[in-house]
Amino acid sequence: MPTRSTGAITQDWDPIVLHRAKPKAQDLRNPKAVNQALRSGAEVLTVKKFDAGSNRKAGGPAVNARKLEEGTEPAALERVAGEVRHAIQKARLEKKMSQAELAKQINERTQVVQEYENGKAVPNQAVLAKIERVLGVKLRGKIGK
Repeated sequence: MPTRSTGAITQDWDPIVLHRAKPKAQDLRNPKAVNQALRSGAEVLTVKKFDAGSNRKAGGPAVNARKLEEGTEPAALERVAGEVRHAIQKARLEKKMSQAELAKQINERTQVVQEYENGKAVPNQAVLAKIERVLGVKLRGKIGK
């Protein structure tokens, strides 16, 4: 049979306090909850959001930023010069290569070679160096002149 201690028996009771859960933000925005708070005299915070509920685009600040940007930077990018275009075409035709073959040899897409020959490409020194190497012509000294 188990033995009991001969000391005094005490109970260690701590008070437990139950708190009501805080209302969620979604519940606070509920129109019923807002009306009830107004009726009871509680403080209700209202915030008007800028351009809330409108389909208009904010055109003011973006337009001004664009004007600032255009004022400090050149409007158009530099394109391949006419001399470079003709030199690429002439050298390619002398070697009897198509644009696709040239593109394959310089590891670029055919569209890149087309853009360089049409004058629509923005000059890239690395691409021009590859074309110079394959075709054996000088191209990089003629950019933008």
